[in-house]
Amino acid sequence: MIRVLAVLAMLVGAQVQADTMRLAVTTSFRNSGLSDVLLPAIKADTGLDVQLLVVGTGQAIRLGEAGDVDAILVHSRKAEEAFVAQGYGTQRVEIMYNDFVFIGPNTDPAQISTATDAVTALQQIARTSAPFVSRGDDSGTHKKEMSLWQGAGRDPAQFDGWYKAVGAGMGAALNTASGLGAYIMADRASWLNFGNNGDLKLLFAGDPILFNQYAYIPVNPARHSHVNNDTAQRLQTWLTSARAQGLIDGYEIAGEKLFTFNARP
Repeated sequence: MIRVLAVLAMLVGAQVQADTMRLAVTTSFRNSGLSDVLLPAIKADTGLDVQLLVVGTGQAIRLGEAGDVDAILVHSRKAEEAFVAQGYGTQRVEIMYNDFVFIGPNTDPAQISTATDAVTALQQIARTSAPFVSRGDDSGTHKKEMSLWQGAGRDPAQFDGWYKAVGAGMGAALNTASGLGAYIMADRASWLNFGNNGDLKLLFAGDPILFNQYAYIPVNPARHSHVNNDTAQRLQTWLTSARAQGLIDGYEIAGEKLFTFNARP
């Protein structure tokens, strides 16, 4: 009898473990409020207890490479494709998108609201040495910002005191920008859910180059046999479902949509 109970306890423990997974996500997934919408629905629909590690895209990818998580949800396509090509992830599955926007003080000293494109907006900020806050954390947002500076022919390493790399998540970076009255590039969802606007407002958006795609990648069990690939696949099935589409497309703040679902089941 004792042996039977022990076996049952092991089976119950295995089931509990099987229903728990670790997911590394970008800070915007949390700062936007979307995680508060999706996680309860995931638990109700699938029984999965998804434990989030909220980090920048670069750190999320490193956690995946080390096998410290079962899957990642990030937004930097070049880095994602390299992650899969190097055998760390099984496949890259697009889930949803929004866009990056430029936020700044109401007075708009660099006049970026009149810019014709994102690169020009950054050139105008650099030309006027207006305060600018950068994530500086190897996140997807930071990677995008760096690529735009490169397109502008400018190197942030050469900037003086007006450029501040804070090495923090989107919420903390927005708080810093609010306190300094500085410009910042943010994802639209985090900005819309930000509660400390101060003198800041959205000044520039709409350039196609600011498109911001989020993708889900299970960690490859062939590389790390201990990862919970079954739960990662179950979550992938849910994230690409009509149920997920309804919640993602239906998530709004003040009547404005934060993300658009574009997954293929």
